[in-house]
Amino acid sequence: MTAIFDNRICKLGEGPLWHPERAQLFWFDILAKRLLSRKDGQDQEWQFGEHVSAAGWIDEDRLLIASETKLFEFNLKTETSQVLCPLDANDPTTRSNDGRTDPFGGFWIGTMGKNAEPGSGAIYRYYRGELRKLFPDITIPNAICFSPDGTRAYFADTTLQTIWYVAMDQAGWPSGKPEIFLDLSGEDLNPDGAVIDASGNLWNAQWGAHRVACYDAQGNFLEAIKFEAEQISCPAFGGADLTTLFATSAAIGMTGEADGKTYLSQTSARGQKEHRVTL
Repeated sequence: MTAIFDNRICKLGEGPLWHPERAQLFWFDILAKRLLSRKDGQDQEWQFGEHVSAAGWIDEDRLLIASETKLFEFNLKTETSQVLCPLDANDPTTRSNDGRTDPFGGFWIGTMGKNAEPGSGAIYRYYRGELRKLFPDITIPNAICFSPDGTRAYFADTTLQTIWYVAMDQAGWPSGKPEIFLDLSGEDLNPDGAVIDASGNLWNAQWGAHRVACYDAQGNFLEAIKFEAEQISCPAFGGADLTTLFATSAAIGMTGEADGKTYLSQTSARGQKEHRVTL
């Protein structure tokens, strides 16, 4: 059974992150340039001057946040920011999109054209002060997530309806070429954000399909959770025992009352604890 976690309408909800030390969910409305959360039943919100889309946690009070021009450290207690490095800062046509921290503490982040211009985006990894471009020529990067044993990274290009996996070395850098994990074009499904549970199953939000679908490590379909909102954008596991699946959605282009809200569903699966960013 699914339920509404937060009634605030996001034009483009993205990047849900369960902070394990705060026991608190954070997420973004990319187009409204804001970070949202709830604490003790109270709404929280932080406004920024440019698009923000994804985060990793550094410690109890600090997040690494990806924006359209940079990666920066944001202190939730003092509400102050410190730039870590530029991110496509010289290209005003792009912004950040999906991102997640890997088991080694590296933060992976995708960029894309603000109008989804073909091939304008890329996937980067930030690790110990270095930002390195990993995969260029991506239109809409999504589904960045990692196997529990740290041997695989996953990512998608939504426009190609494909999710790939790539082997990772002992420092978390890709080793070898990406291989197809899921080709969803035959079902006309659009892979958006994704998360891996503790058993290695991939949970993928499928834009326009009202659902988050679960696949095992071999790419076999296991189950799907249906949501009232059509444009489900990204899942995250959280809650006290990591069995709650949260999901953001987007209201852009929609007129229904369900669209743009943030949802939850209790599952029989257990998520992984989100990894800490290594600066």
